[in-house]
This record gives sequence, C-alpha cells and structure tokens, in this order.
Amino acid sequence: MNSFGRLFRVNVFGESHGASVGVNIDGVPAGIPLKQEDFLPDLDRRKAGAKGTTPRKEDDLPYIKSGVFNDHTTGAPITILFENNNTRSTDYEKLREFPRPGHADFVATHKYGGFEDYRGGGHFSGRLTLNLVAAGVIAKKILGDSITVTATLKEVAGLPDAEQGLEAAIAAKDSVGGIVECVVEGLPIGLGEPFFDSVESTIAHAVFAIPAIKGIEFGAGFAAAKMKGIEHNDAILDASGKTATNHAGGVVGGITNGNPLVFRVAVKPTSSTPKEQHTLNIKSGQVEAFSVKGRHDLCIALRVPVVLEAVAAMALADLMMIEQRSPRIWK
Repeated sequence: MNSFGRLFRVNVFGESHGASVGVNIDGVPAGIPLKQEDFLPDLDRRKAGAKGTTPRKEDDLPYIKSGVFNDHTTGAPITILFENNNTRSTDYEKLREFPRPGHADFVATHKYGGFEDYRGGGHFSGRLTLNLVAAGVIAKKILGDSITVTATLKEVAGLPDAEQGLEAAIAAKDSVGGIVECVVEGLPIGLGEPFFDSVESTIAHAVFAIPAIKGIEFGAGFAAAKMKGIEHNDAILDASGKTATNHAGGVVGGITNGNPLVFRVAVKPTSSTPKEQHTLNIKSGQVEAFSVKGRHDLCIALRVPVVLEAVAAMALADLMMIEQRSPRIWK
C-alpha cells in the first residue's frame, strides 16, 4: 500500500493540500550523521519554479520529528514532515464534476467512495515525491561514498535537447513527457535474488511509486529484442566481472555483476494540460469540454532525476541490508 522495503522500510503519508506530507523510515542503522542540512541539496533539485515546472513554491524544509538525537540516527524509526503552505484548493472544486483524463481523479472516487481528498491530487499528488527524496538521502548514506547514484534527463518531448523540447511544448500550449536515465556505480557483485526479488523487480517496484512513470528498461532494454545473441552478450574480461559491453545493464539473472547498473524510465506528459479536453461530467452524465485550472508542471520529467535516484537508492539500500553488507551500527 504505502510502504516499501523489507529491512529499510519506507512509509509515506499526507496529501497535496493537507497540513503536511511526510515519511516514516524504519530499519535505519544507528550512528549515521544526519541533520536537516543534509537533505537540502536533493530537495532543492526537486523544487518547482524553473521553466516548465509548476509555479507553486513551497519551502520544502524537512522537519525531523523522531529517530535522530545529537545529529545522529538512533536506530529508531525516523519521521520527517514537510509543511504545505502555498495551496489554492479552490482551483480543484471543478474537478469533482470533471475528472481529469489520465489522472487518478475518477478511479480514486470509485476506490474511496468520494471520501478522498481531491485537492491538488490529494494522496496521488507528485507532492509526495518529497517523501521519496528524503528517504533517498538516508538511503544514499547507507550505500556509502563508494556507491554513486546519478540520474539525468535524456529526452523532453522526444528531443535530446530539453530546452528545445520545452519550447515545443510551450508553442503547442500542451504538456510533454520525457526519458530519464539512472546509473549506479560501485555496486558489489551479488545483490538481488532470482525471480521475485531480483534487482530489476525490486527497483521497478520502487520506480512505479513515482507518479507519471509508464515504463522502465535496463541496459539495452527493448532494443535487445532486435539484437542477436552475439551482439547482446557482454564478454567477461577479467575476474572482477568487468565486461566489454554493458547491454545487461549491470544485472544478470536478477543479480548485480559488478558493472554499472543502468536503467531508463519513461515519464508521461502531465495529465493536467492547459489544452481544452473532453471528459465525462459526473453531474450531467454527458461528455463535455473543459480545461484544467491550477498550477501544474508542463513537463514532470524535469523534476524526476533526483526522485529516480532516491527510489533506486532505497531499493539498493534494502538489498545491501538484506545481504548484511551494511552494519546496523554506523562507526
């Protein structure tokens, strides 16, 4: 439901226009240095305000409520809160009649019987990715300095130049999607299990918690379907497991092989497009034209890289702890 992980366990809560959103993280080793300032660089990377993102601006300051004492983790669950202050809930009153195509409005009403908080997307909002980024900061600390997790924007609106992609969207007065790639270097050989707890399935499970993600591929991904075996196979060069190519994306048989872990995600266009759309009017029972009001990202993919790093780090930290490669007491 709202939890992920076996030993490094993350639980998210809150709604976009509620008092706050937050995260509770259990299983964090004791003794890890941690204070509010540690979260700020990654949280700043996620912030809105840049071209193509929502004009809604929040301070996004993390308030650590438990699990940290004298600037070190205690081993107890860590609770972090983010206040919601810059809300305009009236923008969403009309959505009770006009559920947005491509958004969770319609299914949420059916699932929760109309009791859901619909303002700003409620619990389905991208606002809750703040929680993931905060958990990712801690997960990166567990991975240590020798393991790096780096995500970059590769395409916007099908173009490798993000600026050109955004200009195309602005000219069309419509939202656009994008592709983000994540590379993890320094992982040991042996993380992951065959079948249901493979590295790919564990990461994919976490990745699809990010709103707007519609696809994931590892290594050569879907291009592998067009390759021959001799082309796709990565020749092993030495006893460290280094390979001549990395079409497998650093994972074979669901287990890391010591090469860089590489995967990409597809981010759909924002469903709240400024373009006029047609959808069912719940009150009249007729399909009618409407336009979405409010403050929304033109391209969600612009803010995905740091969130993608976070969920990858969460999944890998959990696997490292399962493998007992991370101590329960940090020294």
